[in-house]
Amino acid sequence: QVQLVESGGGLVQAGGSLRLSCAASGGTASSYRMGWFRQAPGQERELVASFRDSGVTYYGDSVKGRFAISRDNAKNTVDLQMNSLKPEDTAVYYCAARIVGRPWSITPSRYNYWGQGTQVTVSS
Repeated sequence: QVQLVESGGGLVQAGGSLRLSCAASGGTASSYRMGWFRQAPGQERELVASFRDSGVTYYGDSVKGRFAISRDNAKNTVDLQMNSLKPEDTAVYYCAARIVGRPWSITPSRYNYWGQGTQVTVSS
């Protein structure tokens, strides 16, 4: 069973950048479909970025061109670089893992493991 721990959240002004990191232990991140979700108060949890098959990446429409997901297999980490942040990006960001061999999904309930979340707050 893999454990996921996020870091790197915080408070930033609009237009600024943050880099989130997800460290996986108890398993190999490359053995899972890794993704970053976010959930703002009163809203559904949504997939922000993830790896699909063969390293292809997925980005939600609201973050395309601003966010970038990357992985370091040697360090067993998956990062989310967030640039040109907007107040509407304010949310708790979660790292999640779905067992490889199952189809890629944007549905949170299809992911098997979750981190505890890290708060990102973007001020206007």
